[in-house]
Amino acid sequence: MRITLTEFVTLDGVSQGPGSPDEDTSDGFALGGWLVPHIDATFVQRASGWLDLAGGLLLGRRTYEAFARDWPKITDPADPFAERMNTLPKYVVSNTLTEGTWHPTTMLGGDPIQAVTELKARSGRELQIHGSARLGDTLLAAGLIDTLRLVVAPAVLRAGRRLLGGPGTTSGLRLVHHEATPTGLLLLEYETSGRAPRGDYEGVTAFL
Repeated sequence: MRITLTEFVTLDGVSQGPGSPDEDTSDGFALGGWLVPHIDATFVQRASGWLDLAGGLLLGRRTYEAFARDWPKITDPADPFAERMNTLPKYVVSNTLTEGTWHPTTMLGGDPIQAVTELKARSGRELQIHGSARLGDTLLAAGLIDTLRLVVAPAVLRAGRRLLGGPGTTSGLRLVHHEATPTGLLLLEYETSGRAPRGDYEGVTAFL
C-alpha cells in the first residue's frame, strides 16, 4: 500500500490544533482553530476526493483518541467525511493502547518502523495519515511516506508545535499538484524522491 501523509499547517509550519481552540492545548498552546476561517467549498471538495483514495487510516495514539471521541458523534448524513472516517479500517501505532473503541481498529505495537513496513507491504488502496504529525515525521524520515499533502493556511502563529521537526535524514520532494482555494489555502501535493538534493550556486547563467 502507498502511504500518504495529509497535514494542515500555517505559513510558519505550525500543525497543532487546526480545528478548534480546545482541540490540542498541550504545552500551553492557546491559538487553536486557525484553519477554520479559511475552509471553503474547494477545500472540502479536494479533501473529500483525497479520502476517496483511502483504504485505511494510519494514526498515532493521540490523534486516534481524539478522532475516536469526535467522529462517531457526527451523524449528519450530509457530512462529506463522517461515514467514511467511521467505517474505514484504522491502524493505530501505539505501545500504550491495547484495544480500540472506534471500530474497525487494529493496534500496531512494537517497533513502529517495522510494524508500518509490514503493513505497507500489503496490497490495497492508500493508507492515509491525517494529523498524527509525530508519526508522520518519523515515517517520512524512515522513507516510508510516498505522498505528502499539505494544506497551508495564510496565518503566522509564532507558537505551537511545528510539523516535520524531528531527527532523521533529509527528504526530497517532487511537486505534483498545487492549487489555491478562494479563501487562500494552498493545496500542495508532493511525491517523495529520496534524500533532498544539494548543490553549489554558480551564478544565474548555470540555470539558463
